[in-house]
Amino acid sequence: MSGERHGRGGARDGGGVPAEGGARERKTSFRASSLEMKPVYTGDDTRGLDEARDLGAPGAPPFTRGVYPTMYRGRLWTMRQYAGFGTADETNRRFRMLLDAGQTGLSVAFDLPTQMGFDSDHTLAAGEVGRAGVAIDSLEDMERLLAGIPLDRVSTSMTINATAALLLAMYQIAAEKTGVAPEKIRGTVQNDPLKEFIARGTYIYPPAASMRITTDIFAYCAESLPSFNTISISGYHIREAGSTAAQELAFTFANAIAYVESAVRRGLDVERFAPRLSFFFNAHNHLLEEVAKFRAARRLWHWIMTERFGARGREAAALRFHAQTGGSTLTAQQPETNIVRVAYQALAAVLGGTQSLHTNSWDEALTLPSEKAALLALRTQQVLASETGVADTADPLAGSFAIEAMTDEIERQATALIARVDEMGGAVRAIEHGFPQEEIARSAYEHQLAVESGDLEVVGVNTHAVEAPPPPAEFRIDPSLEPAQVERLRALRARRDAAPVGRARERIASAARGDANLMPPILEAVRAYATVGEICDALRTVFGEHRPAGAL
Repeated sequence: MSGERHGRGGARDGGGVPAEGGARERKTSFRASSLEMKPVYTGDDTRGLDEARDLGAPGAPPFTRGVYPTMYRGRLWTMRQYAGFGTADETNRRFRMLLDAGQTGLSVAFDLPTQMGFDSDHTLAAGEVGRAGVAIDSLEDMERLLAGIPLDRVSTSMTINATAALLLAMYQIAAEKTGVAPEKIRGTVQNDPLKEFIARGTYIYPPAASMRITTDIFAYCAESLPSFNTISISGYHIREAGSTAAQELAFTFANAIAYVESAVRRGLDVERFAPRLSFFFNAHNHLLEEVAKFRAARRLWHWIMTERFGARGREAAALRFHAQTGGSTLTAQQPETNIVRVAYQALAAVLGGTQSLHTNSWDEALTLPSEKAALLALRTQQVLASETGVADTADPLAGSFAIEAMTDEIERQATALIARVDEMGGAVRAIEHGFPQEEIARSAYEHQLAVESGDLEVVGVNTHAVEAPPPPAEFRIDPSLEPAQVERLRALRARRDAAPVGRARERIASAARGDANLMPPILEAVRAYATVGEICDALRTVFGEHRPAGAL
């Protein structure tokens, strides 16, 4: 990326006026997460804006105004409600309810043992089975999870990273068993281990091995699953950990650059694999900053792909993203207020041009979402789509002095942070040095100080608070589900043929020791009903496990 191109961004000299007559303002500072808000934005703040270069038309480079010419006039965003708890049967029932209510795509939450590569009967899984998502131990569970769902018509997003290859293999085989050909399978696997090292922590293998698995998935899907998005590069969890909007973009794109570089080193064609890259961003509280962030993201990704990687095709440089409303913004105090927060955050995502959206349920600060709360969260999207008019025109806030100036400034800040990551040798080296983690921790600390001082108001917490206990959680996991899941797992092991499982695990370890793609032996193991833990243990014997610096 040229310095000249990005040197023009940011708030410019001039522009803005003091409050009329020097009138006193209600606060000394009006800040968004990345920006100091000016009293007024004027044409001086967008003086360097070149409409053709910096905005273009919707559907045209640099995609600031959206990735499709008609945006939601042609097709609404996909409405996904993130769901997963207990057993596959329990979650299947929730999926069916949401699909019957008008949801247009599935989004699967997996429990921590599944994410960390442990079977439900592992000692470390005790008490966590089915708690933060659905327990999936084998292909048998995946088949039950998806029973009766038309996988040739419904796309599925799976929030899974370290065990992404396994769950993708299970999804493909489960679909094939219902007669859906691989080329018709649609969806996304998150498959973003670098952000786990930065912000979330559900990693298994060291960074280099994790990158190898991610790239193997890229190569496999390019040949075998052409309609499946191979990665959802996530800024959402970076923001949840406390980053600013600009940091969310910068560290997400630094990770994305590392993935693209890894794929290119493997000999993959940018024009072929890049169109299947997707992104996952947070829709946070400051509506104007969030709209500007999403617009800046599209423009910045276009420049990254064209200037760094020489992408020429439209699809390789057009950023498509899923958004989820901010889980960290939800409050246990006066939790019904979360309904309002989520609605405004969803509005920001739509005004910013998202392709897919999850709206959090109001009770998620207390528990997993109840069926009633999940339905209300879906209805929030449906009202937004059908009644507000915001979907009737593409990029409706374009040309606003404030929005365009903020878009520039967020792009400028993100570009500067990416340059610092580059100076360290890229995202993997920066993570090893702790740079993103330290930057995010600093921002999170500053945010908390602002809340505690009252400079940042949170309704129900440090302003408009009332003395009242939070309502009881409406949804609870049945404690009998964990032992039932463990019993099903043990019954599976007892009745399956163990010999094919053993052979497949040996082939996985052999592939891991060399440079063969890991997906074929993983598919073999999954077809033999090998478990998540068994497959991950075969990889652990070769790759080991990641231990962060300073860990015991």
